Amino acid sequence: MSMKFKRLLPIPKEIREEMPLSADMAGKKADFDAQVADVLTGRDPRRLLIIGPCSADREDSVLEYVTRLAKLADRVRDRFVIIPRVYTNKPRTKGTGYKGLLHNPDPEGAPNLLEGVKAIRRMHLRVVEETGMFTADEMLYPSNYQYLIDLLGYIAVGARSVENQEHRLVASGVPMPVGMKNPTGGSTDVMLNSIYAAQQPQTFLFRNWEVETTGNPLAHAVLRGYIGEDGLNYPNYHYEYLERLAAKYTEDNFAHPAAIIDCNHDNSGKRPLEQIRIMKEVLDSARRAPAIGRLVRGFMVESYLEDGNQPIDGGVFGKSITDACLGWEKTERLVLEIAERS
Repeated sequence: MSMKFKRLLPIPKEIREEMPLSADMAGKKADFDAQVADVLTGRDPRRLLIIGPCSADREDSVLEYVTRLAKLADRVRDRFVIIPRVYTNKPRTKGTGYKGLLHNPDPEGAPNLLEGVKAIRRMHLRVVEETGMFTADEMLYPSNYQYLIDLLGYIAVGARSVENQEHRLVASGVPMPVGMKNPTGGSTDVMLNSIYAAQQPQTFLFRNWEVETTGNPLAHAVLRGYIGEDGLNYPNYHYEYLERLAAKYTEDNFAHPAAIIDCNHDNSGKRPLEQIRIMKEVLDSARRAPAIGRLVRGFMVESYLEDGNQPIDGGVFGKSITDACLGWEKTERLVLEIAERS
């Protein structure tokens, strides 16, 4: 048993300088960030829609998807602020298998993490520059977000990471909203503790530095369902759960209580077509109860060009190689219908 240090990678600042964001898009980032903040704080009545592939596996198909999404976002801009999912890290329950573009820049070659870092920045950068949409990614590895800090409009902390102290502390210092998912076991208290920690000023060791943060008032809840002790999927988007959460997650202890409903994962039992029904049910709950309406500030949806999923070597352009997704036709129809109902 050993650990081999293969190479020293460039620091994130050097990668950002090598692959810079244009001045034009950098200037637009502040306005976009303000829009997202206004939605999460309730100043803007619109909702967030964080939508896209389960895993951003190919630059060409992801660009095609987000190009279509940008046109759709313009059609519903009075109802939604849309952020494309460009998730370049894929957590694995057993730690093996496909781990995302960071580890697999060339499907035919061995992982090269320097090329992987450049590949994930290039994908996000092309999406931003070519579609005008700032992106969302999951903070699976806390030190890696700095490679993308100027491009991201949203960060998610996943169900397997939300109890980790480093994720909570780093979330307190990032300059964009962070969605803290409930853990796979479903504990509301764990999720709320993570949000509370992320909203507080923190001092800790990070990348060989002693750092201080101001706290992140835009850290918030993401409800993704959970796995019961019997191994079955259980949802946490129903009216009664949202009602209880709204009573517990209040401004007495938290800045800007807000929840995003992840419509796939354990909420849908990984049945992507159920995302359509889930969005409609949550909107109905929000209309019935003002407290739920104030709490629910948006949705996450897994969507790609083609319905379903395929093996890693399946070869179908725009079809997920991880969790099954809604195809584009169903996605477009859903977003337009939900915009009409909102």
